[in-house]
Formats: sequence, C-alpha cells, structure tokens
Amino acid sequence: MPFVKLVKNKAYFKRFQVQYRRRREGKTDFRARRQMVLQDKTKYGAPKYRLVVRFTNKDIIAQIVHAEVVGDKVLQAAYAHELPLFGLNHGLTNYAAAYATGLLLAR
Repeated sequence: MPFVKLVKNKAYFKRFQVQYRRRREGKTDFRARRQMVLQDKTKYGAPKYRLVVRFTNKDIIAQIVHAEVVGDKVLQAAYAHELPLFGLNHGLTNYAAAYATGLLLAR
C-alpha cells in the first residue's frame, strides 16, 4: 500500500463545521440529553421533570429541573449548607448529608 498524504486544504476548511461548545468541552452528550428530556407525544406541553444532584467540595446541590427550548428551568433547589438550620451541623458533604438534602428538597 503506497503512502498517501492526507490533504486538508481550503476546500476542507470551508466546509468544516465547529461542534457545540459544550460538546467540544466534553460536558454534554447531546444524543443522550435528547433521549432524556424527550416527552411522550400524548403528553403534549407537559414538562418532564428530573432530579439533578451535584456534589462540590464544600456543598451538595439538589434541584428539580425541566427542559425548555431556550434552556433548563430550575423549579426547586435545596443546598447542604441549609442543613445547620435543621440541626445537622457537621459533615455536609457526606452520604447522609446528600440524603438529608434530598429530604429537604422534597419538603
């Protein structure tokens, strides 16, 4: 098999389409996201809610979110730094705090 040089010339770059920023950063898989937020056609106009939990180094964030065309809307949110008001003062990033934050969100 002879050596063939791969040519990327002006015609190649004129037709090159840049990917979405979040796809380039590797943060969002848009095919999986589309399947996740897709609502059944018989439930026209009804939002599909989902629970989003984010762990940071110092906090736990729990949110109830639904997707819209212009972006996701957060309906309700609870944070682990709110737990000291309910008597849980230490270990705000462990498994038990995550459970308590979920209970706080459901409240």
